Amino acid sequence: MENLELLIDLHRDSARQGPGGDAETRLAMRLAGLDRSVPLTIADIGCGSGSSTLLLARELDARIRAVDLLPEFIDALRKTAAEQGLADHIDAQVASMDELPFEEESFDVIWSEGAVYNMGFERGVSEWRRYLKPGGIVAVSEITWLTHERPAELQEYWNGAYPEIDTASAKFRVLERAGYTPVGYFILPEHCWLDNYYWPLQARFDAFLARHGHGVEAKALVRVEREEIALYETHRSYFSYGFYIAKKTA
Repeated sequence: MENLELLIDLHRDSARQGPGGDAETRLAMRLAGLDRSVPLTIADIGCGSGSSTLLLARELDARIRAVDLLPEFIDALRKTAAEQGLADHIDAQVASMDELPFEEESFDVIWSEGAVYNMGFERGVSEWRRYLKPGGIVAVSEITWLTHERPAELQEYWNGAYPEIDTASAKFRVLERAGYTPVGYFILPEHCWLDNYYWPLQARFDAFLARHGHGVEAKALVRVEREEIALYETHRSYFSYGFYIAKKTA
């Protein structure tokens, strides 16, 4: 079985495919000034199985176009949206964030939680800007250094995994250069990583390994996930996701 198929199988039944939380999505909405007072058009890019998509649909008067590269997650989002009576508010489709099926200046809001790293923060916020209406909002969570200095082993790991990791001040400079005015920022707390993502993921390891006969590739994937969890548990004071909210400038 290909590694991608194993990754999908490990994550398909999870509420989240990365760190986050409903309270934090709501906080980002408040910082962005989003409420039910006006109808909105929203693009949720890299939506996964749609935890943030569904919350946005419940909390706002919005038409949401949610896209993800993996059909399995889009199918899960469509199913949940139908079960929760939100299907009329969510248009979920398979698409790459590199080739989005959107028209220019067609959205009030672009939302992306824990996904922009797939194309890189700078490229993502720069290229997505054209899909926003004038004065539109981008709300993106991105892996971020919390301190100026950090242990060498941690720096080495992230240099290999995602060289664009940087401090919040550097990320704001990227947003300003790309044509945005910063509006708000906060750090995802530990429970977004542990309670909402890592611990539920750990709880599925045994069943996942059993489904795949404790094969070499399945065990290798679980080992990598365990190492990532241990890295966060050891060094969580040095990095987290930062949630960045900014407005498109003229």
